[in-house]
Amino acid sequence: MTVIETHVQDGKPAIGGPVLEASGVIMRFGGLTAVNNVDMIVREGEIVGLIGPNGAGKTTFFNCLTGMYKPTEGTVKLAGQVIPPKPRAVVVAGMSRTFQNIRLFGNMTALENVMVGRYCRTSSLALTSILRGPKFRREEEATRARAQELLDFVGLGKSTELLARNMPYGDQRRLEIARALATDPKVILLDEPTAGMNPRETEQAKQLVFKIRDSGLAVVVIEHDMRFIFSLCDRVLCLVRGELLIEGSPAEVQSDPRVIEAYIGGSELGDEEDA
Repeated sequence: MTVIETHVQDGKPAIGGPVLEASGVIMRFGGLTAVNNVDMIVREGEIVGLIGPNGAGKTTFFNCLTGMYKPTEGTVKLAGQVIPPKPRAVVVAGMSRTFQNIRLFGNMTALENVMVGRYCRTSSLALTSILRGPKFRREEEATRARAQELLDFVGLGKSTELLARNMPYGDQRRLEIARALATDPKVILLDEPTAGMNPRETEQAKQLVFKIRDSGLAVVVIEHDMRFIFSLCDRVLCLVRGELLIEGSPAEVQSDPRVIEAYIGGSELGDEEDA
């Protein structure tokens, strides 16, 4: 699937069948249960938010989904197939992610950073790469073209030759998303994509997520900015102490008294910028 295409019906993005399914995921560290029997289904063309207080297990759950951790119990399926808990296998299967702390190659250009993400879809062997044979040159040209296309898609088309470390913070966040998209995912997981952003950058991030969703991809977002989450997502899951407290529409979750109590101790969620 090319990310530049859109899949919209009657003015609204079409929600497809399940693409990501987590069943009974448990993650224990010694005697500590960080994630306790969490289920989640994400459908094609859907944005799902994951919220909860600090220490609720959100990033640990992300790590279980993406092969960073091997769950103590439970299964993770992508497009109906169980995927092994190995990061490369997860990426090749069609799931990519960004991180709460930006992980770019600072001394590489924006284009080179995106090209790195694309190499999981190339097939040149080591000898061909060393000798720079015809197949390598064809794949390298295609990789470069696709990387430029994705930079254009996220609004960084004029930053191709900039070193990542010299780019503004908000642009670095978008660059990391472009690199994740370069893997040709079916679903992309964003861990606090607006952390540290100003209001203008946050709005740009929201529009970019909508654009990704409109291309037909599924998106899962961890975020502390409640205005961002509730204005963005089709469904929201709230974790508390590693357990799923509630799953529902943004309106349902926002108004649930248990969420209000667990999350910010009684204030209205929509009034909090960073809960």
